[in-house]
Amino acid sequence: MEDFTPLINLQGARKMKNEREPLLGNASDAGSNGSGLDAAEHQRLLARPDLRSSPENMIVDAPHETDSLVGKDSAYSSSAGEPYEPSLHRTLEHPTTNLDTMIHLLKGNIGTGILAMPDAFKHAGLYVGLFGTLFMGAVCTHCMHMLVNCSHELCRRLQVPSLSFADVCQRAFESGPIGLRRYSKLATNLINMFLVITQLGFCCVYFVFVAANLREVIAHYFFDLHTRVYLLLLLIPMVLLNLLKNLKYLTPISLIAALLTVTGLSCTFYYMLQDLPNTHTVKPYSTWAQLPLYFGTAIYAFEGIGMVLPLENNMKTPEDFGGWSGVLNTGMVIVACLYTAVGFFGYLKYGDSVKGSITLNLPGEEFIAQLVRIMMALAIFFSYSLQFFVPMSILNVHIRRRLHTEQSRLIGEYLTRVSLVVFTFILAAMIPNLGAVISLVGAVSSSTLALIFPPLIEIVTFWPDKLGRHYWVLWKDVAIMVFGILGFIFGTYTSVAQILNPDLV
Repeated sequence: MEDFTPLINLQGARKMKNEREPLLGNASDAGSNGSGLDAAEHQRLLARPDLRSSPENMIVDAPHETDSLVGKDSAYSSSAGEPYEPSLHRTLEHPTTNLDTMIHLLKGNIGTGILAMPDAFKHAGLYVGLFGTLFMGAVCTHCMHMLVNCSHELCRRLQVPSLSFADVCQRAFESGPIGLRRYSKLATNLINMFLVITQLGFCCVYFVFVAANLREVIAHYFFDLHTRVYLLLLLIPMVLLNLLKNLKYLTPISLIAALLTVTGLSCTFYYMLQDLPNTHTVKPYSTWAQLPLYFGTAIYAFEGIGMVLPLENNMKTPEDFGGWSGVLNTGMVIVACLYTAVGFFGYLKYGDSVKGSITLNLPGEEFIAQLVRIMMALAIFFSYSLQFFVPMSILNVHIRRRLHTEQSRLIGEYLTRVSLVVFTFILAAMIPNLGAVISLVGAVSSSTLALIFPPLIEIVTFWPDKLGRHYWVLWKDVAIMVFGILGFIFGTYTSVAQILNPDLV
């Protein structure tokens, strides 16, 4: 997951305290519209909120009326007497088509994670990696569906058009079991904290990735320097790039990065599929001690849950997002197949000598291979600012609360931007091991956002009488949470052990 998460919290919190007034103001006129419009269309016109920003640009500050909604039927009525449907009340300046959403979904999931999949297969073995990656993709996709379903349920209860990831968590706890309601704010803060950790972790990975690929190219043609030297050379350009505050200025950069990524991946496949050895040349399975490293890298690659709600909220036809043949399933099947193919053929091609990024294994004597390294390094360099936008947007809310003049806020924001870039540089310089950094970020933060919080939110949202016969939904969610917690614990421990002693595992 990586390149589309800046949709979350792009412009910080925007108040919607008047959200329900438009929904209630014309109730008396709803019964007879006299215009020949069907009820759903008339409801859409009456209840359209006076907002002019896309849902991904706001955090919904809905009224705190969840206590009175506990125990009601899910078919919550709107002011017109019809069941409230959130998608009918969204005002979108530029809604996305199904194809647009699919492209964004694919782009957001294809980044440094896919290039690290052969290294993940090295820690799992060829066949364990093959089936494990498909299983991981299925579980992560199911968790994405959980989050969307919970968002729809809570939007109906609150009668608001859309919610962000953090809002879904907060509203779920506020309307959940009485003993958990006091923790709603804590849960929201945890979501935002892990979003910041995840995105800054991605930024650290990007720093190391660009430096490692530049080192390979320059060492081949000129001289060899330590990776930390290249990290230092990248620091000033990274700082300058991330002084850009407006996302619209990053759009051309994002387009360039996408084109470079597609070209680089195509060339990488060309090299991977040449002269493949027999499957007996690599191990079919690995040791138990190495599996946590596989988990961390795989969940890092699949952690695209942060962009799911912004994408669905901004669709022209959001009803096409879910379902067996919907946009989400179709896109994630493509993503899972791509990850599996790169991991399988990359590990089969290079065996245990595979590196943290498959681009580092391409033949150094060939000009095209060196060009691929440069293209991927540039693509990831430009993508850094997109990843950086999310934590900066979250932190900027707190900056504006504590500083009261526009000048002090501006200075505070720029100082924070520079400090965060320097912080990611320091972390990258401390751990210039690309594979270990990816596995650590995946185990610590990606597992929390992708595997632990979604089932917890589903349990709290539908507690106690909507968890299926014999509470099968509850047991399923608990199993996924246990899987995520075990991956978090063992993945973090093994990744840290590898960082401290690379020869240990």
